[in-house]
Amino acid sequence: MARLIVGVVATLFAFGSATAWPQAASVEESHPLRATDTSSPRATLKTFLSSVHEVYQGFSQEGRSFESEAERSALGARILRCLDLSEVAESVHDGVGRETAACLKEVLDRIELGPEDTWPDTKQVDEGGLSKWAISDTEIIIQRVKEGPREGEFLFSPETVDRAADFYVLVKDLPYKERQSITPGLYQLYLSEPGWLLPRSLVQGLPAWAHVRLLGQAVWQWAGLVLTTGVSLVLMSVIYYFGRWRTSHLRPNWLRYLVMLVCPLTAMLIPLAALYFLEQHIRISGTALLVVSYLSWLIFLLTLMVVLLGAGNYLAALIIATPWVQPHGLDSQWVRLVCRVGSILAAIIVFLEGGQQFGIPLTTLVASAGVCGLAVALAAQDTLKNVFGSIMVTLDKPFQVGDRIVAKGYDGIVEEIGLRSTKLRLLTGHQVSIPNDDMSRCDIENISRRPHIRGVAKIQLPSDTPTAKVKRAVQIVRDALHDHEGMEETYPPRVFLRDVNESSTGIVLFYWYHPANYWAYLAFTEGLNLQVMEQFEAERIPFASPALTVHLPDSEESGIDMRSER
Repeated sequence: MARLIVGVVATLFAFGSATAWPQAASVEESHPLRATDTSSPRATLKTFLSSVHEVYQGFSQEGRSFESEAERSALGARILRCLDLSEVAESVHDGVGRETAACLKEVLDRIELGPEDTWPDTKQVDEGGLSKWAISDTEIIIQRVKEGPREGEFLFSPETVDRAADFYVLVKDLPYKERQSITPGLYQLYLSEPGWLLPRSLVQGLPAWAHVRLLGQAVWQWAGLVLTTGVSLVLMSVIYYFGRWRTSHLRPNWLRYLVMLVCPLTAMLIPLAALYFLEQHIRISGTALLVVSYLSWLIFLLTLMVVLLGAGNYLAALIIATPWVQPHGLDSQWVRLVCRVGSILAAIIVFLEGGQQFGIPLTTLVASAGVCGLAVALAAQDTLKNVFGSIMVTLDKPFQVGDRIVAKGYDGIVEEIGLRSTKLRLLTGHQVSIPNDDMSRCDIENISRRPHIRGVAKIQLPSDTPTAKVKRAVQIVRDALHDHEGMEETYPPRVFLRDVNESSTGIVLFYWYHPANYWAYLAFTEGLNLQVMEQFEAERIPFASPALTVHLPDSEESGIDMRSER
């Protein structure tokens, strides 16, 4: 991922070269598509010497220009392919590789290499089983790579790469050998020659004190480092401020979220652009380059992780803003959860990939992430229980926002279903929050999903009421309920003479009101009761005491919702 982003940055700035090494020959002369020959120590050494010499010729004559930089990337990559950089962090491969190549070439130009025919070739490697070769009387080693994508190739060993600068310090006072391919002053040119963005004449025209080297860098390079760092910090702050505070007035929301996402993305690319400028044009090197590279990549990776975490929230907000998602429903919570989990996973991938860029083994990163994950899981046991409870509520869907339910003894309207708890607005007006872990395990009565309201009533007549009047009373009730309002054919009313005892005679009636509109049901019940009472009074049918008992549905006895029926 990091390599891809670096490639994008390089393309955007039209810098796109794998290395800053120039070359004298044209693209056609150097065969940029030709594979690097590292089949033997001889092939590797010849490739390295000739490629660096070709770089030096063009560099010393032309300097750096935009056109030459674009043409020289293939040759620079060929030089780096002669070095085993497997033990160097990927984030500083190019910088370390170029400085190592310059040091090695300076060393090789000052020592005896022996006749070329004494360098082991492919035939000698195959016949003798050679896996390592040291240049005569030195510790500069070219050895076969044992594993990895470059297995079998002969490269300058990781130890040689690590000690190249030390080798140069030991031999820098020795004279150059009389050899056709020597590159006098290469290392100094590498350290002090600016990139194509800075005019060569401008740097060379600076006063002598600006070229004095302090801690491995020229004074003008230190000034460029400080100035570039300051400008980068200012740009990042301005972009962050604009994306954070200046977008609140933008409409529609998707545009605001888009700008809030693009601004951090732009800001996080600034450290890489600054690193490229410092490395390729200011030409800082050595420890300063390592420190700047690590800090730039660290800022980039941390910013990228923050952007990914924020992107999950913005994406969730965009999805929830669509008309088919309830803002306070469980679906919206799951949109937030999925987007958040996705952004966290992306941040973890960036963390693992970024760790490898810094040279930290993947096993160490995975172990660290596992330990952190276990610690978080132990610290958040109750929260995780509620999250899993919300999963069960999602799968079962016993209620949704707007439903009236009875759960754990609470009767109210569901106002919000969150990842941790469900909020109910009780019929008394109070709000109660019930953990989702409890909601997934308790009995839930969903009143809003009833298809009808059942009415049950009992009419008591005196025990000495004549049989004819008892029959008439039953018929009056049946006539009153015949094809009544809210009746469906599958739920006809039922009226029976059920109780006959010494104190009274009881008539029981059942009816079902459709749909389950409680206020309409009460209005119908009121009309039914008045009609029965008027008929009984006209027929002179007395009521026993208590004369009429009406049983309202149990779910309505705990309170009355004064809002409109849902």
